[in-house]
Amino acid sequence: MASIQSWIKAARLRTLPLALASIAMGGLVAATHPRFNLRAALMAALTTLLLQILSNLANDYGDSSSGIDNEHRVGPKRTVQSGEISAASMKKAVILFSFLSLLSGLLLIFWAASLPVKTTALFLLLGLAAITAAIKYTVGKNPYGYVGLGDFFVFLFFGIVGVAGTWYLSTKAWDPLILLPASALGLLSTGVLNLNNMRDIANDQQKGKNTLVVKLGLSGAFLYHCLLILLPFLLLILYTLLSGADPRVFLFLILLPLFVVDLVRIPQSFGGAMLDPFLRKLAIKTLLLTLFFGVLLNLK
Repeated sequence: MASIQSWIKAARLRTLPLALASIAMGGLVAATHPRFNLRAALMAALTTLLLQILSNLANDYGDSSSGIDNEHRVGPKRTVQSGEISAASMKKAVILFSFLSLLSGLLLIFWAASLPVKTTALFLLLGLAAITAAIKYTVGKNPYGYVGLGDFFVFLFFGIVGVAGTWYLSTKAWDPLILLPASALGLLSTGVLNLNNMRDIANDQQKGKNTLVVKLGLSGAFLYHCLLILLPFLLLILYTLLSGADPRVFLFLILLPLFVVDLVRIPQSFGGAMLDPFLRKLAIKTLLLTLFFGVLLNLK
């Protein structure tokens, strides 16, 4: 039987701050709305954490089953590949967290948010799509993560769905301007995936995992990464201007150097284990930026 430590390792808790950043952005922007529903925002956070853990478990299972995870893997060892957790046990865990994610999503839609009938079906479909996307990244006959579509789905679910969805669930209102911070979070989240794929490029090329990094090459992937990191700041500037927010919100720009300094250092660590610390730092910095920007928006 696998140890608790092995299951904690498989859950990859270090990825959770990035998942929380998406919900925090949607919730903190929604907190400026007079009809803000804190219960819905908290349930959205729980659902997102369950979906992220589901994705991590499915990724461990899928990459090990396909042979992508092997002795040449650069990043942290996966639990199925290393033998700490059996493939059968991991499959059961994927099923369990699929159920928990679905249950949490249903509670969010029907209890916490109490959505109108017309939008309930839409969010049910989005919830099922999120569960499917969490699993199909590396599991199944045609996992989309192996053909370079991972970036699109991360942008969609960590950005547009995560942020804009939380906004709507917490306010029962719609403002197209929310797509600006939603896109900002989607791009930064995609940046974490891009760094992950830059780190793993050698093994992915050998095993036929055609990530966007494999298609672009390291130099092209780095230029792409610069856009993923810098464009979000422009989007947040636009949101601040167009939403009529207090000028103090522009103080979020003092965090920009924290992101730029890593852009200077990353080329020295191309395609290897030295890139791994940059993943953790980008996830934490994204959460920090989200919280700082959100708090500034709510200043009276």
